[in-house]
Amino acid sequence: MNVQDFVQKALTHQKEPKEYEKGGKLLSKPSAGSSWTKVSCPCCFSERVEPLVLVKLGGKVGPETKRWLIKVIGAPQKDGGAALLAHPGEDASGDIIVVSAPRCTLLRAAEELGLCKTYRSGDMEAFSYNDRDNFKDSGVFLTLAERQYIVKYELDGLRVQRDLRIPGLPESRMLQKRDNIWQKLSSAGVVVDTFPLHNRKKLKDLGEAWYSGNQLAQPLDSVNDYFGSAVAFYFSFLDFYTWSLLTPAILGLAISYFSVAFFSSEVKKEMVDSVSGSKVIINDDDSGPMISGHMLQAMFSMIWSTVFMELWKRRSSSLSYRWGTMNLAERFAEPRPNFYGDLGVNPVTGRVEPLFPEWKRDLRMVLVSVPVVGLFLGLVVLGMMCFYWGEAQVKQLHKDWNSLLSQALLYIPSVLHIVYTNMLGNVYRNVAQSLTEYENHREESAFENHLTAKILVFTFFNNFAVLFHIAFFKQDVPLLRKRLASLLIVSQLVNQVTEVVIPFLVDRFISAPHRTESEDDPKEDKFRNQRTLPVFPGLFAEYIELLVQFGYLSLFSCVYPLTAVLLLINNITEIRSDAYKICNLFRKPFSPPVANMGVWQVAFEVLSFVSVISNCWLLLLSPRLQELCREGGLSSTNVLLLAVFGEHVLILIKFIMAALIPDEPDWIRKKRDQMEYTSMQALKEQVNAISTDFIV
Repeated sequence: MNVQDFVQKALTHQKEPKEYEKGGKLLSKPSAGSSWTKVSCPCCFSERVEPLVLVKLGGKVGPETKRWLIKVIGAPQKDGGAALLAHPGEDASGDIIVVSAPRCTLLRAAEELGLCKTYRSGDMEAFSYNDRDNFKDSGVFLTLAERQYIVKYELDGLRVQRDLRIPGLPESRMLQKRDNIWQKLSSAGVVVDTFPLHNRKKLKDLGEAWYSGNQLAQPLDSVNDYFGSAVAFYFSFLDFYTWSLLTPAILGLAISYFSVAFFSSEVKKEMVDSVSGSKVIINDDDSGPMISGHMLQAMFSMIWSTVFMELWKRRSSSLSYRWGTMNLAERFAEPRPNFYGDLGVNPVTGRVEPLFPEWKRDLRMVLVSVPVVGLFLGLVVLGMMCFYWGEAQVKQLHKDWNSLLSQALLYIPSVLHIVYTNMLGNVYRNVAQSLTEYENHREESAFENHLTAKILVFTFFNNFAVLFHIAFFKQDVPLLRKRLASLLIVSQLVNQVTEVVIPFLVDRFISAPHRTESEDDPKEDKFRNQRTLPVFPGLFAEYIELLVQFGYLSLFSCVYPLTAVLLLINNITEIRSDAYKICNLFRKPFSPPVANMGVWQVAFEVLSFVSVISNCWLLLLSPRLQELCREGGLSSTNVLLLAVFGEHVLILIKFIMAALIPDEPDWIRKKRDQMEYTSMQALKEQVNAISTDFIV
């Protein structure tokens, strides 16, 4: 039976209307004639159906097209449908379809995705549909985020089994065999939007446990249940990183404010200089120790960045096991919705789909993307030159005036340059998005990787080029300290205003008045109100912000020991502000299951490696070390060679430390091996069963 036959048959089998429950389950009686589509599996029948996803239709979509789409969504997969549950909303002429999923569809998709769930033994095992009865709570163990993503997964996978005309649409919109139905409907304007629905009761409970109270710990398991593992991994990393700042913050306070008895006069002078940025003379004849606060902070930064990343990888693997994402299946990716090309047969799948030559994509990257990225890097250099020119002007002005006003003007070039770099970064993100779209990558993963690479290169250059130039070429520690302090203060203020204050004001005074709803409003209207919220922009900007923070701390904090203190204060508020934003200011996002932070973890590890080189060079600028070199009669060449040798030794130590701290706890490694063994045994049993049936 094909989809069209199923549709005609199903039109005569309408179920009785169900009711809506206040928590978001359809339990109150909807408009006459509207109902959920029927389930074909008896074990999936339920009196209560949970609305998971809302499909918004175009304004010109007629009832005939809507009825056809509802039946396609509800048709069995063997007939080319999605095997989901669909509800027409108020009536057949409305512009929404509410979608849910029966139990069997959810469980089969859980196996396809490679999710792990709790077995009867209490261990996490790769879920198997045929062995579903041996898993604990197999009827309810999927999280809300997983259920909603599975609905999207099934809708995105809809394909036409034979040439098909869409009822209510012209012949030009006819679907060809193997066409992706959802992509074609979106391009035709039939499907305008698809987004997961909030569960208001669960969202309220999550908010009270997350950002409303005085608690310091985050409810990460609840975040994973509601928003998915991608969001949960971000907040887990933010939490782990924030509390890991305690140790460098305490050390920074000690170096900045406490004069320990064994510190020499040079060390005391350096500590005061680190805070005030001015030269202070301290008369003390004590010869002091061989190490200064500057040197101590540099050595600590190199060790801390390595230990932090290794411990995070261990925590990440533990969370991946706990959330059931450590064994995710690799699937052949479907083409992106915006991918285009000449129709042809894919040599891998045998499907007719758009094809785009690799050489043409490479040519676009070389002739367009690379020059445009280079242009923006040139704008970064131009901004840096203007910053140095401004610095020279205000210094001359201060020298001539020597007043409080001229002293305050000394910070103006830094502030203006920070604003310039932030604005340039915002413009570049949009340009990078357009460039990556123009490159026309087939798969979503390839698109994200190229976009991330473009933005990471520019972000590193835009945020750290001036600091590296000041440290490596100008060798001006007071200017480097002043620049870093300005960056930490101004950037955090700008981020808080743009990420929290402005969205909150827009939501409170512009968007919220148009979303007013009462308890008696129909559920359909409440669902529509959720669409008035802006689309969640993703975690890209949040990870970039943390990456820049991590760079400031691991690369340059030895010249400004209070770096960790300022970052700790900022991040404690960042956790709550980010939680508030995702819960209240945006639509709920779809969240595919992930096993870790992906490419962002690699980016943090690269910065951790670069911190060794940066801190070794900054050690040479330490007044105490320079004094020791002069007393030892070392030439500048010998000092440089000694620094290079020390750098290689420290890099070796870093690799040894990384090897001594396993990426996974031993119990996780054993669990992974057990899961692989169990999967191999199950595969052997299936092969043996098929062979036996074939012989018989």
